[in-house]
Amino acid sequence: MSHHYRLVVSCPDQVGIVARVSSFIAQQGGSITEASQHSDLETGRFFMRYEILADSLGMSAEALRSAFEPVAEAFNMQWSLVDTQKRRRVVLMVSRESHCLVDLLYRWQAGELDCDIVGVISNHEDMRSLTEWYGIPYHYIPVDATNKQASFDKVQAQIDGARADCVVLARYMQILPPALCERYVGRVINIHHSFLPSFAGAKPYHQAYERGVKLIGATCHYVTEELDAGPIIEQDIHRVSHCHTPTDLVRFGRDVEKAVLARGLRWHLEDRVLIHGNKTVVFS
Repeated sequence: MSHHYRLVVSCPDQVGIVARVSSFIAQQGGSITEASQHSDLETGRFFMRYEILADSLGMSAEALRSAFEPVAEAFNMQWSLVDTQKRRRVVLMVSRESHCLVDLLYRWQAGELDCDIVGVISNHEDMRSLTEWYGIPYHYIPVDATNKQASFDKVQAQIDGARADCVVLARYMQILPPALCERYVGRVINIHHSFLPSFAGAKPYHQAYERGVKLIGATCHYVTEELDAGPIIEQDIHRVSHCHTPTDLVRFGRDVEKAVLARGLRWHLEDRVLIHGNKTVVFS
């Protein structure tokens, strides 16, 4: 893969931002290989993502950050510059449903996900053999219903010890405590087996069946303290009819969940997702 720097910017919208940033990169000799911009007219916020060919610059990411600081200050930017040679460290969490974990591990091994999966955490032992077949450490941390905090203290210690940049709930069927959500804000991704905000909570496919819906779906979103209400990254649907049973809906839903979670994680790893309040801008 080519070596790139990714510049991601959010700032108050005004005339001249694109020209100033593009001119700055050109002055350094940089070649922009991908550029995306969006202006939110309601909030007056501007969003930008540039991919810059690192070899065209002849300078380190650290040096480029220092050189860009005056530009960022002039436009009151919230920004980051990412070196694609530094791979993100990802921890997966799972309970007993295997389909999302299996899909992510396969995509990772196939090179579709540019990251290092550094561990799998589960409240059950079911996925150990699968995980270890891929050579990934498996950490069994049961959740005691009478003392969940002690269990999640162990989860936090494991994530911290792995130096995780991102945590993915690949059908992990426990609710993370508020402190854990806050500690990793914007870095925990969940797949919800429903097209949120409809049919939130338990057995969404059965709720959908009872309502006679013609579409079911899945939602990939960031985790917040409010259950199933974090910023949405990606969603997709599958058409159903009166002929389909709840079992059919679950089967269709699993396929949608796998695809939606994989896309959401890939976009996060590629810095294509910018959180804006409880929404996202996704340069997919």
